[in-house]
Order: sequence, then structure tokens, then C-alpha cells
Amino acid sequence: MTPHRPTQPAPVPAAGPLPTLVLAAHGTRSAAGERTLAALAGSVRRARPGRRVEPAFLEISGPLLKDVLPAVPGPVVVVPLLLAGGYHVHIDLPEVIAARRPDALVADRLGPHRLLTSALVRTLDRAGLRAADTVILGAAGSSDPAGLADVRAAAHRLSVRLSRPVTAAFAASGTPSLREAVDQARTTSGGRVVVASYVLAPGFFHDRLTGAGADLVTAPLAPDPAVTALIWHRFDQALESRQPIPAPART
Repeated sequence: MTPHRPTQPAPVPAAGPLPTLVLAAHGTRSAAGERTLAALAGSVRRARPGRRVEPAFLEISGPLLKDVLPAVPGPVVVVPLLLAGGYHVHIDLPEVIAARRPDALVADRLGPHRLLTSALVRTLDRAGLRAADTVILGAAGSSDPAGLADVRAAAHRLSVRLSRPVTAAFAASGTPSLREAVDQARTTSGGRVVVASYVLAPGFFHDRLTGAGADLVTAPLAPDPAVTALIWHRFDQALESRQPIPAPART
């Protein structure tokens, strides 16, 4: 009789290298903005110890995304630090990845999302929002209608959370302009005009928000814990979908 031999468990395949999270921000000439984005990257690292996180920029600041991508070994997931669609999401980022790291996975832009709404509510609470205040969601803006629609969707989410109207307005491209929205609010409201800053960090666009004549402008969103959580959420979504970034759009 052949002696019984215990069944050996099937070998477990060796896990592949953990994907590196590459944060792709636009870039800024503001030293305060660079410090804020560095603090955000630090918060992202601390949220998942042992995971590699590399900050990068599309332009102006360093290190540039075009240099970071080919230097990172193993799989890569790029998370755009962009709150809405537009030229940078649909043109700049795809071109860089197609040229430097076509195997990379790319996450969705950050907004709109309920976690950003939570961050906005916290910044407004810290700033001392009052019941009679008129709230404007102040964003950079875009020449892309889809990017403007993203911001208007974010304003709608904030309006629902605050149980009051919230108008989306833009510091650069898009209507209404922030100045127009502030002036209109002055004629229709007896309370203060408050701009909820829909930018991640100090810099050119936040300066435009503060210069539009509102009574109060909130601080940028980073490094609110909700932004950190949203970055990892977008990272996880990209891994689940396993879809490489599409070819850059052509006009």
C-alpha cells in the first residue's frame, strides 16, 4: 500500500512590485504653494507607510513629470493633482505620459468628489462662515466646457451640503468671472460675500481669488486630510480599472 502523502498547497505566486504613486501637479512660482504641495506629498506618504510616492510637476516647478516618470522603476500610477478637467488633463498630461511612460496607469482628476466637498466645508467653518453669507466657489477656470462643468458640479455638491445657493465663478477663463459674481452678490445679498477657494495651494490663482473684492476668501484645500484620502482613492480606482492613459487628444 502506498503511504499517504499530504497534499502540498499550491505555490503562491510572488507578488509583483508595488506600484509607485506619482503626483502630477501643474506647477507654481509661489514658494508657499510649493511648500503646501510638499506637505501634501508628505501627508500622502504617511497615509500608507512603505508605499513609494513621487511628487512631480507638469511645468514651472521641479522635478518635472517628464523627468520623474522614466526614472521610477516598476509599475506607476499617476494621480493628477487637478480639481477639474481641461487642457492639462486632456492634452498636457497624456502627451508627457505617452512620450515618457506609456505603460503608466493614470487616475481620474480629483474633482468633483464628496471628499473635496468635505474639505470645502471645513475651510468655510474655519473661516467663520455665517448664516447670512453668500458663498461663491472660486476656481481657476478653463477654456474647456467640460472643465467648467466639473466646477459647477462641485458648486452644486457644496450647495447641497450647506443648504444654501453656491455659485461657481472663475478667476481666469469661464463665466461668470469671479469679479462679476462678487459684484452680483453685493446687489442681491445683505450679508458678506465669501469665496470658497477651489484651488489646492497658494499661488497665482489663489491670489486672483483674494483680489476679487470678496469679504472673505478661504484657504486653499491642501493638505486637508480629505484631499489625501481622495488621492489614494483615485490611485486605487486606477489600479482596479487597469486602463493605461489614452493617447493625447488632438485639435
